Amino acid sequence: MKIILDAMGGDNSPYAVIDGVALSRKKDSQTQFVIVGNLSEITKYINEKKYDFSDVQIIDAPEVISCEESPTVAIRQKKNSSLVVSFDMLKNDESIDALISTGSTGAILAGGFLKIGRIKGVSRPSLCPVLPTKKGTNVLIIDSGANVDCKPINLCHFAIMGSIYCKELFGIQNPRVALVNVGTEDTKGNELTKETYKLMQKLPINFIGNMEARDTLSGDYDVLVCDGFTGNVLIKSIEGAASFVMKELKTAFKSSFKAKLGAILAMSSLKKLKTKMDYNKYGGSPLLGCNKTIIKSHGSSKADTILAAINLAKSYTNANINGKISDAVLNMPDICEVENV
Repeated sequence: MKIILDAMGGDNSPYAVIDGVALSRKKDSQTQFVIVGNLSEITKYINEKKYDFSDVQIIDAPEVISCEESPTVAIRQKKNSSLVVSFDMLKNDESIDALISTGSTGAILAGGFLKIGRIKGVSRPSLCPVLPTKKGTNVLIIDSGANVDCKPINLCHFAIMGSIYCKELFGIQNPRVALVNVGTEDTKGNELTKETYKLMQKLPINFIGNMEARDTLSGDYDVLVCDGFTGNVLIKSIEGAASFVMKELKTAFKSSFKAKLGAILAMSSLKKLKTKMDYNKYGGSPLLGCNKTIIKSHGSSKADTILAAINLAKSYTNANINGKISDAVLNMPDICEVENV
């Protein structure tokens, strides 16, 4: 397998990517890597760390696409950016199986759409991150920000893709799929969710109805379907709440001698909680619905996150999830026509 990594898009670039590749090479010598970015920075760091990267291909691409730029304009105009060069290589080199980037989410989405293209039959690609639940399981959120305005057909495709991803990578044979809504009753919601509810009942998935946001981490669901606006707000609200609780706990434990003693006694449980809520262990989110494997990692990713992203890219590709999505969408019930949406 051959994986290309955009080394310049994140907060810790290019160091996290280089260290992540080094960690992966210790565990798996068979995977080939291509690192794209500022050649002088990359080679200097490799030499400083004394990594043996003699069989790692390094491509010079000095430009960087920032989060402040227009994604579509940047993808079209910044030909020498690390992300665009990575996408071009992914598109034109059949030996490359996957791309990983910690860069601008918007630019990755634009590149995936414009450079790699959609799987035939898929109306829109979508991001599908993973969250932990109180039952020790995982729950997938699709879409989490790629498509802020959606039609019912888009959400139906998200449900199909999310169900396949959940089954193939997490081993859940009949994933419980729910529609994120303001109430559990089938009459609740806006026009989008009401119409989608009717259509999802006809899909060949285990659709169990609507779900309210407060039950996101309950463990009662495996895949949560929503438009990108709702999904992004949902995930960031959970991240913010988790961060707030952890900070408040730290403040409370420092408030008195008794509190500090309690913190010492609870340290083991607190570490388990922190580990459970750590997004780094998931590596990133696949862009479901594109013709090749594309993994979007968090902008603040460190070496262990890149390692997890590499493992995710390998598992995703080996499971042939794109092929299974293609088959499922093409055989989907004729509930509505796929337009240029």
